Amino acid sequence: MNGRKLRTRSRLVARTTVAIAALALAGFTAASRAEQAELVQSTAVAAQPTGPVFVPSEAAFAGSFADYDTPAAPVAQGDAVDITTITPAEAPDPAATVTRDLGTGIASYYGRGFAGRPTANGERFNPAHLTAAHRTLPFGTRVRVTNPRNGQSVVVRINDRGPFIAGRTIDLSQGAAERIGLVSAGHGSVRLEVVQG
Repeated sequence: MNGRKLRTRSRLVARTTVAIAALALAGFTAASRAEQAELVQSTAVAAQPTGPVFVPSEAAFAGSFADYDTPAAPVAQGDAVDITTITPAEAPDPAATVTRDLGTGIASYYGRGFAGRPTANGERFNPAHLTAAHRTLPFGTRVRVTNPRNGQSVVVRINDRGPFIAGRTIDLSQGAAERIGLVSAGHGSVRLEVVQG
């Protein structure tokens, strides 16, 4: 037998084997499906109730739920910030009198990552309060910070020291930076004025 006839015979045997296997699998699947349908039907019949069905009354239904007491409020521990002692953010006072013009400088801000940490004057930092850090101004000094790009201004209270990056003049709290539109840029040029009132 030459090589060509041998290859033809091998292909014929392979095709026949595949065809027989496919027929056997189809018969097995059909048998399995029939057996599965019979099993589902017998299970459904067995699952049907044979006696009376219990239906609870509304009173029994409502009484099946336990009453729970409201848990006590958690107590702040360690360095946690007690939100009941937080004072509301200061609103800028447009009528405040300018006592000293500090000129222009670069403002940046610090936010939630520093929340609860002590500031240089001993308070806990709250990013929502209108506060700021300055290198030399006395604590408690009120400074109007104006963004010349949009004309928005905010009055902040100095309660911390900084910024410690060269070229920056003032570090605002995140709440103050949001008021003048500095958050997206991260820093920007501002006008600074010490105010009273």
